[in-house]
Amino acid sequence: MKLLIITAIAEFEKDIKMLLKNAEVTTFSYRNVMSYKDVSEEFLESNWFASEMNETESLLFYAMVPKEKVDFFFQLVADFNAQQSTKAKVQVAVLNIEKTN
Repeated sequence: MKLLIITAIAEFEKDIKMLLKNAEVTTFSYRNVMSYKDVSEEFLESNWFASEMNETESLLFYAMVPKEKVDFFFQLVADFNAQQSTKAKVQVAVLNIEKTN
């Protein structure tokens, strides 16, 4: 068993749900979160209105899935990200689950 952790901007909610469905991940949890990025060193000199901390409405999904589904899900996300014209991408991490009840 593996734990998938998925983060993305809120606008990708329906897309992530579809990616999970396509990978046959039928049980998952998610919640709204705020993402922060410190851009104090990026573009402040060229942008009069820039702040040092940018907030973004984001989502955090997590799902326990059989290890056989992990690679396929990663490929679906890679294909989705390749089609995006925005800087925002879906991020995925996978962790080993040592025990479950």
